[in-house]
Amino acid sequence: MTNNPKDVDRRINPPTTPRRAKTPAERVMPPVVYRLPGMDDVMVHSNLKYSDVDNPFLLMDVYTPPRLSSDASVPVVMLIHGGAGAQYKPKDWGFFQSWGRLIAASGMAAVMFTHRLGYPKPLLTEAALDLSNALDYIRSHAPSFKADPERIGLIAWSAGGPLLSPAMQQRTPFVRCLLAFYAYLDIQRSPSHIENESAETLKSFSPVSHLHGDSLATVPIFVARAGQDEIPMMNDSIDRFVAAALAANTPLTCMNHPSGEHGFDNQNDDDRSREIVAAALAFLRAHLGD
Repeated sequence: MTNNPKDVDRRINPPTTPRRAKTPAERVMPPVVYRLPGMDDVMVHSNLKYSDVDNPFLLMDVYTPPRLSSDASVPVVMLIHGGAGAQYKPKDWGFFQSWGRLIAASGMAAVMFTHRLGYPKPLLTEAALDLSNALDYIRSHAPSFKADPERIGLIAWSAGGPLLSPAMQQRTPFVRCLLAFYAYLDIQRSPSHIENESAETLKSFSPVSHLHGDSLATVPIFVARAGQDEIPMMNDSIDRFVAAALAANTPLTCMNHPSGEHGFDNQNDDDRSREIVAAALAFLRAHLGD
């Protein structure tokens, strides 16, 4: 009996089913793929109005470790979401809620706040003002959360990367470290940003523009890269930043997830994702310690 060539081809190269696009809920509601003991026991201070801006969605949640002593003073980690818009309530997504609990279970206070960074119009200036207001609020209210206003780290995801720029540009002493998870670090070649912002704004909000040769004056930076990132120009942006940071002798930690997709910390349940999340927490503890 002779095999039909088409049947042989189907056995060797079976037809593939096109991958179904994930819904927004499937991307933002699952928790981080890494867990620590005590995550369910952290304290959550919800829906704090941190700004006088007339926008009902500009709210903040603060996650603190359980059972802190009366004289405790823990460092603070500000979580900066991407271009969703405050009206979509990113602070209530399962992804950020689990990151908040994870950081608090690691002995730090996590601050998750909604800001006005949007898409397709980024509203970078407005979002930067929200970040500044959130920092002012948490620093002025630090005793209420047993937090140290002089030990703060910023961690940004995706389109939130440009909001790391002010801390790099102004050399704010209380900001001790910066982290970027699959985040835009140079928007000067990003079509969506170019269409909506001036060249001056693009440069100002590109972290790559604020790298300098004085490594002693540069805040330590952690960059996590998704090797299979599907967002246009994202890895191009990250790769240019990493090259420039090394050329400037910046204190840089870079970790790549070769098979990771955009959002691998809650989308790719594998050892490499967990390794990178654990390393990010260790980086925070190392640079925010006493």
